[in-house]
Amino acid sequence: MISEDTLKELALTLSEYKLIVEKLDREPNELELGLFGALWSEHCGYKHTKKLLRTIKSKSKYTLTEAGAENAGAINIGDNKAIVMKIESHNHPSAVEPYEGAATGVGGIVRDIFAMGARPIALLNSLRFGDLNIDRNIQIANGVVEGISGYGNCLGIPNIGGECLFDESYENNPLVNAMCVGIVDIDSILSAKAESPGDLLIIIGSETGRDGIHGASGLASQNFEETVELRSAVQVGNPFLEKLLIEACLEIATLDELVGMQDCGAAGITSAAIEMAERSNLGLSIDVNKVPVREKGMTPYEIMLSESQERMLIAVRKNEYKNIFKILDKWDLKCSIIGEFIEGNDVIIHNDKKFISKTPINTLTTAPEYDLSKISKGYTAPYKEIKLQKSYSSFNENIIKAHIKKIISSDNLVSKKSLYKKYDHHVQTNTVVEPGSDSAVIRIKGTDKMLALSCDGNSRLCGVNPKVGSEINIAEACRNISVMGATPIALTDGLNFGDPTKAKGAYELIETFKGFNNACEIFETPIISGNASLFNEGHKTSINPTPIIGAMGIMDKNIKVPKKGFISEGDKIGLLGKSLWGTDIGLSGSEFQRIFDKDLSGEIYIDLKFEKIIQENIRTLVHKNLINSAHDISIGGLMSAIILCCEQNNLGAKIDKKIPENWAGSLFGEDQSRIIFSYDEENKKEISKLLNKSNWMEIGTVTEKNIKFENIFIESDSLFMSYNKGFSRDI
Repeated sequence: MISEDTLKELALTLSEYKLIVEKLDREPNELELGLFGALWSEHCGYKHTKKLLRTIKSKSKYTLTEAGAENAGAINIGDNKAIVMKIESHNHPSAVEPYEGAATGVGGIVRDIFAMGARPIALLNSLRFGDLNIDRNIQIANGVVEGISGYGNCLGIPNIGGECLFDESYENNPLVNAMCVGIVDIDSILSAKAESPGDLLIIIGSETGRDGIHGASGLASQNFEETVELRSAVQVGNPFLEKLLIEACLEIATLDELVGMQDCGAAGITSAAIEMAERSNLGLSIDVNKVPVREKGMTPYEIMLSESQERMLIAVRKNEYKNIFKILDKWDLKCSIIGEFIEGNDVIIHNDKKFISKTPINTLTTAPEYDLSKISKGYTAPYKEIKLQKSYSSFNENIIKAHIKKIISSDNLVSKKSLYKKYDHHVQTNTVVEPGSDSAVIRIKGTDKMLALSCDGNSRLCGVNPKVGSEINIAEACRNISVMGATPIALTDGLNFGDPTKAKGAYELIETFKGFNNACEIFETPIISGNASLFNEGHKTSINPTPIIGAMGIMDKNIKVPKKGFISEGDKIGLLGKSLWGTDIGLSGSEFQRIFDKDLSGEIYIDLKFEKIIQENIRTLVHKNLINSAHDISIGGLMSAIILCCEQNNLGAKIDKKIPENWAGSLFGEDQSRIIFSYDEENKKEISKLLNKSNWMEIGTVTEKNIKFENIFIESDSLFMSYNKGFSRDI
């Protein structure tokens, strides 16, 4: 009988093992069990999310691919051009080996993009860490940032945006989500499959080593407390080799001999080759003896399951590989014919002439699907009423100023310049708006278009209410695009959650998908690709549910993109959306609540239809060149937004309002659907014509220095210094 330790190593349950035996009508051998462990892992098999993923809105008039059918999603932007994009996580590897985990996360997502024949043109990332006062969290954060820059800067791809946030729920369980965007001619998009029996399977790039074995099953498919020593499961990257691989693969992609291309990522050759065969409705014969290896004595098990980096699989027409080999030789890349696509539905594995295994492909790739509604049945999310301190409901100038200083000094609000200056964001010379704004903007050379790109996800709001929180995440990602003047047309998601086998984890996933579906329907913007990372359970607790949204918008290159900060003294300041002045709305899940109440409680709300109108409004103002700056109001609330808008050009603001007695919600509430903008006074009449009176109001004037309300004066220099000082400890 199979041992519990073996099943645990492969992240298979006893019931799953019994199902394998039933499907095969025999006991699997060691290699076959490894294949099942990899392909039925959470990372590859999506067994706890597949049913939910089928419900997502993933199509629009612009989509060119089926979500999940290819390495990434493709969207039509006109001029026979497609944008290919995807986000993917490398959380568990980054917790074990921060540098290599983050570095190989970048390498993996880039390969997903050029596997479709697209040239990578932008990188973004979304990072989550625990409290920086703890030394281990500093080590993780430093390693992750160095890994992203150390690998990404070598590839010649600009890293143009993202986010970096801190919360105690990520103690020992950081999140590292990497997003890549590429461009390809529509008629040159590659699929990850073969065409006919006789097509050859060729591996190119790095030799196969022992690094990364059980990465998909051991690291990404179980909780940390279930693992012991998993450093060998973390891959080791070589960015210079990946750069050669990019150029070689894009050159190969122009040849008629090439049929399909697949990244060799999670579960290595096992996942890449067998999934190619499945997509092709073909069988596959592999000889592991043909795989170039860098270590002596590697077993078929190790060769098939290794997750060594910088490897690609390609399908090539039989006997038509010579030109491809010439290109690979030019780029000094190793290659080998390791198999052939055949008729039928079996994967047959040999080691030289020795037969090892014959397994039905659809059995290997059809992982069990679990109904999360059964797991979560009876679970009710605990409601905690928000409790505000009495000091928040009485006006005290010194207390208010102290809270403002503390908020703007928060690691979640300070300038991230010390982080993103380590990334090359101008290589390829397409970057129009750099990191540090609501979203980045790049030009698409040879067209009349620019792209706006953002990466966003408020996990504290999702911790309060995963459904509404996920709606807000999509709304905010799109709002970041809209304030630049671009129209959101595609999303990619990174699902970072706890244990789906527990009622709480299952409930959070179900509610998140409800929110996704609602928001995508209203915004008419599909999720075209993504990744699920589950079992993010540290040694103490589960992470907050953290659905990360990568958003892409499109705009005319002649549009004058508004700045994030105020431009000139004398400009008027407008607030688009709900005023909410004099209320305590928006403190639930806020940064204010995290810092001062050390709590996560209350209720959150968003009116998605109103949000859609607000975003249409701001795009109209941008397109008509009526505003000078625009900034989304989100983390830290209105007060933080005002400070950041002033800081960019060292200006001030006179706000025509009194700070009310219940000042906390007015200044720091994070209620949604609000944008602060500035404009020339002469444009006010035209702005008023275009906007509904109830949707906006003029709240003040840009001044030379400092921030003044009608009943309080706030010296700005010290606030700017606190903001620009950066993180509480160096990253």
